[in-house]
Amino acid sequence: MSIQGLPVPSPDTARLRAALSAASFTPDGVLELLGAPAYAALARGETVPALRAAGADAGPLATLVRLFLLGESVPADRAAAALPLHQARADGWLVAAESGAVESVRATVDIRPYAGDGGEDWWLVSDRGRAVAGGAGAHGQGRDVVLGAGGASTTLAQLTLREPVGRALDLGTGCGVQALHLSRHAGQVTATDLNPRALRVTALTLALSGAPEAELRQGSLFAPVAADEPFDLIVSNPPFVISPAGPDAGLTYRDGGLPGDALCATLVRSAAERLAPGGYCQLLANWEQPADADWRERLASWLPPGCDAWIVRREEQDVNEYAELWLRDAGAHQGDPAAYRRAYHAWLDEFATRRVRSVGFGWITLRRSDRSDPSVLIEDWPHAVAQPLGAAVPAHFARRDFLRAHDDRELLSAAYTLADGVVQEQLGEPGAEHPEHVVLRQRHGMLRATAMDTISAGFAGSCDGSLAAGPLLDAIAQLVDEDPASLRATAPEWLRTLVEQGFLLPAD
Repeated sequence: MSIQGLPVPSPDTARLRAALSAASFTPDGVLELLGAPAYAALARGETVPALRAAGADAGPLATLVRLFLLGESVPADRAAAALPLHQARADGWLVAAESGAVESVRATVDIRPYAGDGGEDWWLVSDRGRAVAGGAGAHGQGRDVVLGAGGASTTLAQLTLREPVGRALDLGTGCGVQALHLSRHAGQVTATDLNPRALRVTALTLALSGAPEAELRQGSLFAPVAADEPFDLIVSNPPFVISPAGPDAGLTYRDGGLPGDALCATLVRSAAERLAPGGYCQLLANWEQPADADWRERLASWLPPGCDAWIVRREEQDVNEYAELWLRDAGAHQGDPAAYRRAYHAWLDEFATRRVRSVGFGWITLRRSDRSDPSVLIEDWPHAVAQPLGAAVPAHFARRDFLRAHDDRELLSAAYTLADGVVQEQLGEPGAEHPEHVVLRQRHGMLRATAMDTISAGFAGSCDGSLAAGPLLDAIAQLVDEDPASLRATAPEWLRTLVEQGFLLPAD
């Protein structure tokens, strides 16, 4: 199928991939050529530092950088020295450029080197101009523009669990970055998008990266896979932006077209029907936070029956900040000032109608447990985390399962180990005999910290899996001349917290 302005995957795509690799058009190669500051500027959409760093270099790597990252035209003979020119033009990766007497070519798409989970050299395809927006976002692009991987895409990729699964779904695939990651550990990958242009770009990303083909489906939300077998893993970076709704309004890659946060709510509520037992759904979301309602209760109302959930709010923006962020993302600030003001008013009018004071952004993870008493944790965590967090997701639910299955007596009958990367900090006046506070701090995962008293901290430091919690508490009580029964009575409360937050792990 022909899609305007986009290449076509073909057997010759492997030759282009080999040429990119041979020229070191890879994350490490481009970093070495441009240097860290210019490389970082490219990620922000600024090209001037990279242009200066590349200088007059006419080598294959510099040629590919100019073509696919900077959006420049290059002489055809230089392009031929860097890649299979005839095949690249035949498949639509390059076209003739209008540049006077010297025959020149330009790229029809951006190609961004990207590092895989296992150190693979991959390449993400997106519409031309992704890396050269100069802060203009999607300004001047069509509604169906397909952008490359931004911060949200990277966040979701690092959050996704990477255990082997049978069937995986990338819902709202965009440039295909999540499908690319899934190809490493899923037996079958299905990628969907409302935008047919995005499906073509995903096919190009997978082909150019040498990944297995995915099954591509066009349509909204779960409609394209309604008749399919359920999935073991669903990931989605959906069009979650809360923008004024209207026919043909907004940009397909970010604006869902439904009022408010209805798209994210629908996605969460419908996920359980498309998950296999024990399967996970991981997605990013924005949600409205009305002035007269608790945002936690609002999100809890989205959750489908039979699903455990872990929801983390990472950021909150007032409605003014939020409107400004996404108006700039669309490049509205670079157009007519009066039109910008009208658009700004339209966003605020929408929020005022629903009495929204702010918007939350975060992660939502569901696990289909089919339990009548699902485990639900909804928390605010704007602090730093140690990515990737994929391994922390099943570990979180495993700890919740353990705690749900153990009453206080059983909790004290189990043995525990101190998790890797936990350190103890003591706070108090210099020279004091005893610290005022003892803090356990994680150096991995969520990077949590919790204040302890000396007894609970001493207990945690003594957990090596060799002794059950009850006998260990008895030994500590004897050392500090405390009543063992009193310690056993109060310990389950703080012990549950230490296990829930991942400071202590059940020894088995």
